[in-house]
Amino acid sequence: MALSPQFGSIKPSQKQQLLESNYLSFNGGAGTGDSDTFAQQYLPEIYEQEVERYGNRTLSGFLRMVGAEMPMSSDQVIWSEQNRLHIAYNNVDVNAAGLTSNILEFAVGGAGKLFVENVISANQTIVILADTGVELKALVTASSTTGAVASITVTPYTQADLTGLPLTGLKIFVYGSEYDKGVSVTNSTGAGDATGYKTVNPSFTQFSNSPIIIRNKFVVSGSDMAQIGWVEVATEDGTGGYLWYLKAESETRLRFEDYLEMAVVEGEKTSGTSTAAVKGTQGLFSAIKDRGNTNVGFTASTGLAAFDAILKNLDTQGAIEENMLFLNRETSLDFDDMLAGVGSPAAGYAGGSSYGVFENSEDMALNLGFSGFRRGSYDFYKTDWKYLNDASTRGAIQGEVASVEGVLVPAGTSTVYDQILGTNIRRPFLHVRYRASQADDRRMKSWLTGSAGGAMSSDLDAMEVNFLSERCLCVQAANNFVLFQGI
Repeated sequence: MALSPQFGSIKPSQKQQLLESNYLSFNGGAGTGDSDTFAQQYLPEIYEQEVERYGNRTLSGFLRMVGAEMPMSSDQVIWSEQNRLHIAYNNVDVNAAGLTSNILEFAVGGAGKLFVENVISANQTIVILADTGVELKALVTASSTTGAVASITVTPYTQADLTGLPLTGLKIFVYGSEYDKGVSVTNSTGAGDATGYKTVNPSFTQFSNSPIIIRNKFVVSGSDMAQIGWVEVATEDGTGGYLWYLKAESETRLRFEDYLEMAVVEGEKTSGTSTAAVKGTQGLFSAIKDRGNTNVGFTASTGLAAFDAILKNLDTQGAIEENMLFLNRETSLDFDDMLAGVGSPAAGYAGGSSYGVFENSEDMALNLGFSGFRRGSYDFYKTDWKYLNDASTRGAIQGEVASVEGVLVPAGTSTVYDQILGTNIRRPFLHVRYRASQADDRRMKSWLTGSAGGAMSSDLDAMEVNFLSERCLCVQAANNFVLFQGI
């Protein structure tokens, strides 16, 4: 039998209790059926607290683990990165007359080529390498630059000419020098001087990024603020209570805090053909694609061979010893399977090996994953990156062409020259710069406008909660980063 109290029998409760005497019906009056009264919704057992069916929905935290946040006062941050120390050149060709005169030439300018300076001096010794495996050591007898072509004349130590080498695509590097007795070293007088010693001046590569303004707003009308509906809420930041409109504000804030990280991870600079009225910013993925390394289609089936190829490439870069792997679920399991296969019978280990070392206790749970490992001279610490797994972000597409499956981030700091400070500084390889001054801090601003909820700044019959930040990401030494992509 449905409960249908008359208007006069309704008694408000001093507490938030579900009683027979304190509910309102839709139509009211005696004889009202179950389907059109408030009593219908009170018959089942009710859970007041919301169910967190998606767990902790926030995605931020990646940059807090690997980087730092520092203020800046300009519209642009500029830094310089050191170039390589030793002298080496690629794409060196044998001159048409090289079979007899032993002249090597390489472009220092022209269409499609970056400008490079010829700093090889006479009497320096070089190694000449070819992809075919042929190798030759030689003494430089003359070095000069004429127009857009640099040339060096060499005398091989072990052969009379260069007939054993291909005519194009050679690589050379300087490994020392050799002089006869009593010979003095004279300075070069210019680019055309073929016999003087050329001074090698330190060079650097300059990079820059610009902050973007990120904004969001939550609005609730003054009328809705006066109509309080008591629902107990629990939010990801640990707060809770019976505040319906502040829950929406809390989720807006959490969403905005995620945007602060997602915007600098996914950011792209506006290209010359874009019609966008904003400048954009270079995010993490864009910087790695532009200046770092990309590994496509990493799977456990390829084993250590594919991963060792990554290590060999890191050897040619900064060779940073400690690195962090932030992976999606599929790639993380691929790493676990790869490491497990190292000790398997198929890999030549009799009886295989277990995950970790423990006594065979019946109460011991088997750990089928790895949190870190060492290979060669490198240490790797592996963790899941929720941003790559969440179905509302990168987790929506996995294993597809060019999908982001993970990143390798070097740990530690780098030394760079700060153009603003005018000095060498040490910074984490990955860090955020935000606009701030003594007058205004734009790291994370929040303010109220309107005429409700305590705000008295306009005649708008609502409360507006405004959020703003201005920031960018600095990816320094990106040549040590690796982006894992799907096939």
